[in-house]
Amino acid sequence: MIKDFILPDIGEGVVECELVEWLVKEGDTVVEDQPIADVMTDKALVQIPAPFAGVVTKLYYAKGEIAKVHAPLYAVQIEGAVEIAGEEPVAAPSAVATQSTVAQVAAKVAEPAGNASGNASVSIEEFLLPDIGEGIVECELVEWLVSEGDWVEEDQPIADVMTDKALVQIPAIKAGKIAKLHYRKGQLAKVHSPLFAIEVEQAASAPAATTNTDTVANAALVAQAVSAEPARQGKALASPAVRRMARSLDIDLSRVPGTGKHGRVYKEDITRFQQGASNVSASSATQLKEAPAQATQASQTQVPTSTVTQRADTVEPIRGVKAVMARMMVESVSSIPHFTYCEEFDLTDLVALRESMKVKYSSDEVKLTMMPFFMKSMSLALNQFPVMNSQVNADCTELTYKSRHNIGMAVDSKVGLLVPNIKDVQDKSILEVAAEITRLTQAARSGRVAPADLKDGTISISNIGALGGTVATPIINKPEVAIVALGKLQTLPRFNAKGEVEARQIMQVSWSGDHRVIDGGTIARFCNLWKQYLEHPQEMLLAMH
Repeated sequence: MIKDFILPDIGEGVVECELVEWLVKEGDTVVEDQPIADVMTDKALVQIPAPFAGVVTKLYYAKGEIAKVHAPLYAVQIEGAVEIAGEEPVAAPSAVATQSTVAQVAAKVAEPAGNASGNASVSIEEFLLPDIGEGIVECELVEWLVSEGDWVEEDQPIADVMTDKALVQIPAIKAGKIAKLHYRKGQLAKVHSPLFAIEVEQAASAPAATTNTDTVANAALVAQAVSAEPARQGKALASPAVRRMARSLDIDLSRVPGTGKHGRVYKEDITRFQQGASNVSASSATQLKEAPAQATQASQTQVPTSTVTQRADTVEPIRGVKAVMARMMVESVSSIPHFTYCEEFDLTDLVALRESMKVKYSSDEVKLTMMPFFMKSMSLALNQFPVMNSQVNADCTELTYKSRHNIGMAVDSKVGLLVPNIKDVQDKSILEVAAEITRLTQAARSGRVAPADLKDGTISISNIGALGGTVATPIINKPEVAIVALGKLQTLPRFNAKGEVEARQIMQVSWSGDHRVIDGGTIARFCNLWKQYLEHPQEMLLAMH
C-alpha cells in the first residue's frame, strides 16, 4: 500500500517550511523513526522522522522549495499493511502506535510551560545566530562549549562556528540556563535562525512564557527513547551518516552503546565498539594459543591461516575553510595560466644579522623570525616592479596596480589553510611587521582570524620550509598575480670568491606567476632584486626610508 506522509503541524502557527535537505531518495527502504528530511521553519531546523517502515516512492518537494503543513511531504509503500477491497487500507499496528505516540508527545511538548505554574519567574528566549557579515548566510557548528542544562554568564562563550573565512566564537548575550541546543556538531546553522534557547530569570511579577521551536524533533526523540520494543537495526538514535557508517561495517546499531543524549550514537561510538570487538577476537585467539599440547600437535599438519581485520573507509564532508580553499584553488588553476620560476638564496649574512638582533628585540608580542625580513625586502622590490603587486579583472581587460603592499602568509591552522595578510608593509618598520606577523600567526593557529585580516591581500608567501620542503609549485591566491614558496634553510657547501669551499645558509625559493600579465624576464629581475636585499642586508637598510 502506498501512503502519503502528511507534514504535521510543527506548532506556533507555522504553516510552511523550507525543505533544507532530503536524507533519503526515491526507491530507498526506510525503517521506522529513520530521519527522512531536514526542514527549516522561521524559528529552527527540524528533522522529520519516518512513522512507517517501507519504500520511499515519491518526494513531493525539491531541495529549497517551501513545504506546506498538512500537505503530503513524501509517499511511502508501507510494509505489513493490510488492504481490503472497497475499504481504506490499515497500517501495521506498530506503525500506527508509533505515529500516535509521536502525536501525543508532540502535543505534550507543545504545551506552554507556563501552564504548569502560574507564577513562574523564568522565560525561555531564543538566541538568533547574528549576521556575521560579508554575505554569510550559514556556518558550520564546530563545537558546543556548553551543554543543555548548563548555567552560563553574560558574554560566556557558547559555541564555535566556522564561516567560509574564519572560526567565530558566539557569546551569550544574557545570563541563564541553556534550555536547548538547536544544532549538532557538524551541522550547518542558518543566520537569523535560533542557535540555542536560554532560560532567563524574570521579575517575580512577570508572567511565565515558554516556547518550543522543535516540537516534532523532540516528540520523535522522546518516542524513540521511551520505546519498550526491543532495540534493532535502525531504531537507535543516530544521524544518517552514522547509519551509513554502521551499514558499511556490518554493525547492528542497536548493539552500539551511544554516548550522546538519550543514547544517541556517534561515529566515535561505532569506532569504539568495533575496536572492542577486535579486542574480543584477539582475546579468543590468545585462548586458542594456550590450548593443550595435544591439540597443538594434532594441528601441526594443518596449513596456518592469518586473520584479516576488516576496515572501513572514513567519509567526511568538506566544509568551512577546506571547502573554500578547494573552490578557490580550482578556480585559480582553471582560469590563471601559471608558470614557475626557482632561485637559490644565500642567506648566511641575514641569518647572522637576525641572530644578533633577536635576543634584544624579541618578546611575547614580537617574534623576530626571518619572515619580517622577507616581507620588508619584498615590499622594497615591489616599488621597482609594481606589476608584481597588481590584480587583473575577470575578463583580463584591465590591470589594477595596488598602492598598498598587503603581503599574505599561508598558515597551516587547525581549521585548514588560512592566508592572513600584513597590511601596508610599505609603511611599516621590520619590527612593526614582526609584531603583526606574531599576532596573525597566533590567531591563525587557533583558527580565530578576523575576516578583515583575510581580505585585500596583494601578494603571498608560503613558507613550506617550516615543514621541511625545499621546492614547490604554489597556486596563486586569486586575484593576486604572484606567490612565492620558501624552502627550508639548509647548511650546504658552496665555493667562495677564492674558490674555497665554505658552509653557507642556502634556501630555495619557488615563484608562481600569472603568465597573462607577468613574463619570465619580469619575475627573474624582480627576484634578483629581492635576492640582493636579502643576501646583502645592508642594502635593504639603505633602501628603507
